[in-house]
Formats: sequence, structure tokens, C-alpha cells
Amino acid sequence: MIKRVCVFCGSSPGARPEYADAAKALAKCLVSKNIAIVYGGGHVGLMGILSDAARTAGGEVIGVIPHGLVAKEVADMQVKDLRIVDSMHERKALMAELSDAFIAMPGGYGTFEEFCEILTWTQLGLQRKPCGLLNVAGYYDPLLQMFDHAVAEEFIKPIHRQMLIADTSPETLVDRLLTHEVPFVDKRLGRAET
Repeated sequence: MIKRVCVFCGSSPGARPEYADAAKALAKCLVSKNIAIVYGGGHVGLMGILSDAARTAGGEVIGVIPHGLVAKEVADMQVKDLRIVDSMHERKALMAELSDAFIAMPGGYGTFEEFCEILTWTQLGLQRKPCGLLNVAGYYDPLLQMFDHAVAEEFIKPIHRQMLIADTSPETLVDRLLTHEVPFVDKRLGRAET
């Protein structure tokens, strides 16, 4: 049962209006399904757009942000459940603990790092929570190609590649996450277990 989805996304709005539109659509979709949003706690970029849209639609939003970013006035003080932690490591751990699934929207290094860490935890069997990429305007096409290349070069097993769900539609991606069963796979052996 997915009650909370962690959304990783940029602290910039990006170069295309489609990114902001997708953030709003994803927020509305999650709220319509009574799913709370866990995110990085910022009021800037796609993070702020996502949070504003969810709150406007009447949804629950949980922000998690380290002290250092609060001091730089990046924190979204309009979020009722804003959790301030000591470090980026604590932030990621708490976001993972609070969430039942994960979505990465377009973003930069932080988004890539956060999402790939969660995907790695899934690969290692440390968690069995669905992981999805919202591939807005083909933003993640190169990354998906890189993952496929890693499979072809035998650095990622095909079954591990299947743990990642990617879609261009917020609604379709959320529906797929809600029905996705993440297998437990022994990373060394590549064998799925029930």
C-alpha cells in the first residue's frame, strides 16, 4: 500500500515550461489518490512548484531539509510538516524511511544522486519500494540509454534494470508504481525470490 511518495526534483525550474507543468500534474495526481508527498523541503524550482500545487489541491506535504539549507532561506516555511535535520545523509535516510515509493522528476546532480542511491538500495534488497522516473520532454532519455548500455555491458543485470519504471505521463507512472511488485533479487546471483 502506497501512502507516501518521495519526489526528487530540481531546485531550478529548468529550461522548459513542461517541467513545471509536470510537477503540477504529478502533485494533483498524487493528491487525487490520497497519497502524501515527501520532498526536499525547498520553496525554489520544481520543488516549490510541486509543494505549492499539492498544498493548493489539499494534499499532505512533508518536507525534509538540512539546517544548512534552511539558513540560506531555501526552506519552504509554508509546509506544515517541515522536518529539519543535521545533514544531507540524515535527509536522505529520513525521506527513504517516510516513503513507500520514489519518483525522480527532472533535476541536477542532487536528483540523480538521490534517486540512484534509492535504486541501488532496491537492487541490493535493502528495500522493496517501487522506483520511477518521470521522463518529461525526453529529459531522462540519455540516462535510460546509459542504464541499457550498462545492461549490455553486463554491469547491471536485466532483472535489476526492470526494477526501474519510467514513463512520460505523471498519471500513468503513478498507476504503474501502485501496481508494481518489486522482486527481491540476490545481486550476486541475479535470481528472483518470491
